[in-house]
Amino acid sequence: MRCLKSFGERIMARDPDRQTVKIHIRIALTNRFNALGTAEIVHVA
Repeated sequence: MRCLKSFGERIMARDPDRQTVKIHIRIALTNRFNALGTAEIVHVA
């Protein structure tokens, strides 16, 4: 995981398969951060 760049940096991998993997990792991290930051709504009767 130490190879991950910050979200603003370019993807430097030349191999298209590695570029795809790096993009998928960034998307997964972004989705995880969004899930952690989303408020949980509880219905109170």
